[in-house]
Amino acid sequence: MIELLRNRRSIRQYLDRPIEPEKIERLREAALRAPSSRNIDPWEFIFVDDRELLAKLATCKPHGAGFLKGAALGIVICGDGTQSDVWIEDCSIASILVQMTAQSLGLGSCWIQVRQRMHDDQVSSEQYIQKLLDIPEHIQVESIVAVGYAAERRTPLPVDELKTSKVHLNRF
Repeated sequence: MIELLRNRRSIRQYLDRPIEPEKIERLREAALRAPSSRNIDPWEFIFVDDRELLAKLATCKPHGAGFLKGAALGIVICGDGTQSDVWIEDCSIASILVQMTAQSLGLGSCWIQVRQRMHDDQVSSEQYIQKLLDIPEHIQVESIVAVGYAAERRTPLPVDELKTSKVHLNRF
């Protein structure tokens, strides 16, 4: 696991290559195995591989999502706030587990923050995605994870560049 963490980097450029069905199935399984508070499982996942939809999702906010149009897959991670008061945390855990699973399968990925972002001056990113994907109003969008075969190589962060001052022992 530590090697996956060491090598995982945000990938924003992808090869024009589909992801094999068995790898998509592993990503689905990983998402569904994510832990959740009190085992409520408030999350919902929308796997998008339609190129037109990916291009539209890539415009969900002005910055930080455009690379989604080049990904083979976008996983929209949503939660039902009426089921759990910690749906955000549960969806965040699922998001990173999807990313780590993608890494273990030889795929690149990148998190796209959706919650509390704007599509434009009038419409939130969440509202835009809800309308685009027919998501019920009570289901909230936390993130999208872009997944595909990496067209870029990013070197792991050296251990001496880790912010060790952020770790405290016993007291702050």
